[in-house]
Amino acid sequence: MRSPDVLVFDMDGVLVEVSRSYREAIVETVRHFTGETVSQDLIQDFKNAGGWNNDWLLSHKLIADRGNEVEYPEVVAYFNEVFLGENGNGLIRYEQWMPRDGMLQRLSQRAQLAIFTGRAKYEADVTLERYANDIRFDPLITDECVANPKPAPDGLEMIQQAYPDRTIWYLGDTVDDARSAQAAGVPFIGVSTPHNARHAEIASLLKQLGAFAVIDDINQLETLVEGAAVARV
Repeated sequence: MRSPDVLVFDMDGVLVEVSRSYREAIVETVRHFTGETVSQDLIQDFKNAGGWNNDWLLSHKLIADRGNEVEYPEVVAYFNEVFLGENGNGLIRYEQWMPRDGMLQRLSQRAQLAIFTGRAKYEADVTLERYANDIRFDPLITDECVANPKPAPDGLEMIQQAYPDRTIWYLGDTVDDARSAQAAGVPFIGVSTPHNARHAEIASLLKQLGAFAVIDDINQLETLVEGAAVARV
């Protein structure tokens, strides 16, 4: 595998641990509108099936499946209230930034860093300003940037256009991330963290969908990049 000129990161589950933020916001939103509690395991079922990268849409789907008709904008508004709170004091405060100190800075000396996420920009900005204000991600491709969200390859194709003839690696943790990379013809690294009870299942799915490596933690990326650089010499 050629060493990367551009490293593209998904955010949730890759740069940021979100089981107590985004995933919990789904649970709280469904509970608010239905009175029922959905499990993290059920949410993972949808993620593993693919097509549910957007947590607002997934929340709306889970509400509808329980026989409640709620307008989509109402679901989005409540989700954001729970997730963002006021001035970032909602569930987003429970996010954990995964890269160790200095790791991204070192990688940025080897490759350009970029992001392709399903987050809205205002959501991405809160986290990046909090944890990575000194890191340059260029481009930052968010939900508003693309005509078609993941698993469509639109975001990766935009990055390919920005860096023609460069080797791009994409890191993601879901089926939709893998399918997006596959459609764009971009080498894909899966991230499947052991804290998830279905770690082995997720890792297997990502390998089946073309991941050339699956890592437990974003901090293992340096070893892959260094190995590819040595092989290239």
